[in-house]
Formats: sequence, C-alpha cells, structure tokens
Amino acid sequence: MAFIRQYVMPLLVVLTFVFALVVVSARIFLPSDLAAPAPVTEVAPSPPQAVLPPALDQLVSGPTS
Repeated sequence: MAFIRQYVMPLLVVLTFVFALVVVSARIFLPSDLAAPAPVTEVAPSPPQAVLPPALDQLVSGPTS
C-alpha cells in the first residue's frame, strides 16, 4: 500500500498536470481561426408568456395592489 501512496499516486498527479499543460499549449499550433474564442450570437427573444388564471397569477407574481 505504501508503494502506491509514495510512487504511483504522485506519478498519476504529475502525468495529469503534464497532460493538461500539453493540451492547453496545443492552441499555439492551431490555425488562427481555430484558436480564437467561439463567436457569441444574439439569443432570439423569448416567446410571449402565457396568461395565467387570476388565482395562479397572484401565487406567481404576488398580489397586485
């Protein structure tokens, strides 16, 4: 058990960080159009909200006084 704790687990942690470093650094070698952030598009307006019955409307939005 001590072998796993002293040698295997630290090796897995180091390999995980090295893998993450390589993956993040790979963006340097991508074509410029792939390395750019994803474009942000405008969200379509939401459809009009349904009309609720009066009793349910008071529960959802509170009393209208």
